[in-house]
Amino acid sequence: MTAATSSASQVTEGRSGPFAHFSRDFTASIVVFLVAMPLCMGIAIASGVPPEKGLVTGIIGGIVVGLLAGSPLQVSGPAAGLAVIVFEFVREHGLEALGPVLLLAGVAQLIAGWAKLGGLFRAISPAVVHGMLAGIGALIVIGQFHILFDEKPMSSGLQNMAMMPTRVLGLDFTDAAATELALALGLLTIAVMLGWEKLRPKSMSLVPGALLGVLAATLAAWSLGLGVARIEVPASLSAAFALPTTTAWFAPLANPALIVAALAIAFIASAETLLSAAAVDRMHDGVRTNYDKELRAQGLGNFLCGVFGALPMTGVIVRSSANVQAGAKTRLSTILHGVWILGFVALLPWVLREVPMAALGGILVVTGWRLVSLKHVEHLFKAHGYLPAAIWAVTFVLVVTTDLLTGVLVGLGLSLIEVLPHLRDIRLRVSEHGDEGAHRVELSGAATFLGLTRLNAVLERQPADRAIHLDLDKVKAMDHTTAETLTEWINRHRTRGNNVRITGPASLLRPLPV
Repeated sequence: MTAATSSASQVTEGRSGPFAHFSRDFTASIVVFLVAMPLCMGIAIASGVPPEKGLVTGIIGGIVVGLLAGSPLQVSGPAAGLAVIVFEFVREHGLEALGPVLLLAGVAQLIAGWAKLGGLFRAISPAVVHGMLAGIGALIVIGQFHILFDEKPMSSGLQNMAMMPTRVLGLDFTDAAATELALALGLLTIAVMLGWEKLRPKSMSLVPGALLGVLAATLAAWSLGLGVARIEVPASLSAAFALPTTTAWFAPLANPALIVAALAIAFIASAETLLSAAAVDRMHDGVRTNYDKELRAQGLGNFLCGVFGALPMTGVIVRSSANVQAGAKTRLSTILHGVWILGFVALLPWVLREVPMAALGGILVVTGWRLVSLKHVEHLFKAHGYLPAAIWAVTFVLVVTTDLLTGVLVGLGLSLIEVLPHLRDIRLRVSEHGDEGAHRVELSGAATFLGLTRLNAVLERQPADRAIHLDLDKVKAMDHTTAETLTEWINRHRTRGNNVRITGPASLLRPLPV
C-alpha cells in the first residue's frame, strides 16, 4: 500500500472513531490477552527475572505503547528475542541495574525516532536478523530445558548444553520426585500445545494452544497436589510496579559497560520491532506503519519499563499476528489486551500462583524451537547463494557460543563483503518518471543496503491506482537485503491487484518475482 493510500486510511480511521469496530476489536483483544499472559510470564522466567516483571511490560506495551504506536495493529510486550541478553545482564549486574539501563535504552529509542532513523533499521541484512533470532531460539531451548526439570539454567549456552545429558541420566521414574513430576508437567504442556494446534477445529482456531497447555499442567498439579515449583506473584499489584526510591538508583549509568548494554538493547529491540511491524503490514490492508512514530512509542514504553523495573519490550510478531487473525481493525484491541492483563493481575493473582514453572518452560521450549527456522537460511541459499547463508550461519553460531552482541556485529560486518566489489558505483540513484500508462521508478548504480532507506521512501509513495514499472536496467549490482526488500514490496502490490512490471539484467531479476 502506498503512502497516499495510508494517508487516506488514517483519515478514514480518524473519521470513524476509535470505537467504530468495537465488537471486532473487543473479541481480538481477548484472544491476544490469552496468548500474551503465558508468554509474558514465560519470557520473564527465561530472562531470569520474576514473572510479574513480564506482566508489567505487557501492561505498558498494551495500554501506553498501543495508544501511541505507529503500527496500530502491532502488539508490544516482553520478547523472546531479548530474553538471552537480559538473562546474561541480570546474572552479571543484578536485577537492580536493569531499570536504569532500560530507561537509557528508551531514551535512545526516543532520540532515534525524533531523528527519523526508523528506516535505517529496515536496512539490516535479513541473514543477520534471522541468524540472530535462530541463535536466540536455540539458547532459549537449551536454557528452558533445565526449567522442565525444576532446575535453574546455567550461565551460558555451552554450559547449558553440557548439563543436558546429566539432567536426563539423573531421572528415576521408579521413585518419582519433584524433578520427574515437573518434567511430566512440562511434557504435558508441550503435548497439549502442539496437539491442539494440529487437531483443533476451524471454529476454535483462535483459542491459543499455549493457554490450553498451561491450563492442563496447572489443573494436573493442583488436582494431584504435586510438589513442584510454581511461579511467585506479589500479593499486591503495587508491589509489581516498583518505583525507584533514591537517587542512587541512577548510579549504574556511570558505568560505561552498562551504557553499552543499554545501546545494545535499544538497537536489538528497535530492529525486532520494526521488522515485526513490516511483517504485520503484510498481513492486512489497513493503516501502514509509521516507523519513526513506532520507534518513539517503543522508546517511551521502554523508558516506563525502566522506571518500574520491568522487562524490555519490543513489537512481537506472535501476538501481533494473533491480533490480525482475530479480526482487529484499530489500536483499541491492543490497548484493551493491556487492560485485561492489568485486571487479571490486580484481581486474580492467586490463579497465577498455581501455575507450575515447568509449564512455562514447556511453552518457551516450543517458542524457542520455532525461532530456529531453517526455512530462512534455505531460502537465502536458493535465492542469493552461499554468502547470505554463510552470514546466517556465522551469526547463529556466534550468538549461541559467545554472546548476542558479538554475533550481530560480526554478521553486520560480513554483510559488507557484498558491498566491497562495488565501491566504485556504491551510490544508488533513484528517479521517478510519470510515463504514459505506468509510473516508472528507475534505479542506477549499486543497489545495496547502504541506499535502502532512500529506496524504501520512494517505493512507499508510489501511487496505488496506477501500473508501476520498476526499471533496473542501469543497476550494476544488488545485494540480498535489497532483493528481499524489493520482493516483499512487489508481492504486496501485486496482492492488492496493482500491476508491477520489472525490467533489468537477467542476473538481477533471478531472485525477484518477475
